[in-house]
Amino acid sequence: MDSVVKNFPAGQKQPRPTQQEAEDAVRVLLRWAGDDPSREGLIDTPKRVAKSYRELFGGYDQSPEEILGRTFEEVGGYDDMVLVKDIPFYSHCEHHMVPIIGKAHVAYLPKGRVLGLSKIARLVEVFGRRLQTQENMTAQVAQAIQSGLAPRGVAVMIEAEHMCMAMRGIQKQGSTTLTTTFTGEFKEKAQEQARFLSMIRR
Repeated sequence: MDSVVKNFPAGQKQPRPTQQEAEDAVRVLLRWAGDDPSREGLIDTPKRVAKSYRELFGGYDQSPEEILGRTFEEVGGYDDMVLVKDIPFYSHCEHHMVPIIGKAHVAYLPKGRVLGLSKIARLVEVFGRRLQTQENMTAQVAQAIQSGLAPRGVAVMIEAEHMCMAMRGIQKQGSTTLTTTFTGEFKEKAQEQARFLSMIRR
């Protein structure tokens, strides 16, 4: 395995394993956990896990640029905040590969163009369906909108519970992590940040 990794420098994309390789890897993990992959209840588990991983990590096959590719310019002069809040998402911690369950609040200040509202939710979904840290995901959503739409500013807040804290290690259920990223006027003007936070809490 080490020889394979050495052939691909850090940051260079490696070829995706085959379905059979993925299923074999699951069987190894089942044995590592102390169970028998050949017993009746686990015979089809490797196939199911491989299939579910394709869905759970489907964000790697989707492009944020394509999602943000179409914008609308007929806004009737509207230039105030656009906020989509309480967007649910399910992600996985890149350190332990256990779930992160939360919701995102995303706002931007238009500059001549707006996004379809569903595109913001889809963008959260794309970044959520990858191995993540919450901090990175928060920044990725903000940067994608800033780059794709070029608004006057973007604000993103993510609230999430991390199962790596609830199910293992310190085992503290119910604790919530909040992260924020601000760009443009949201970063420069405290009143815009305050307005964003106030609208979320209404």
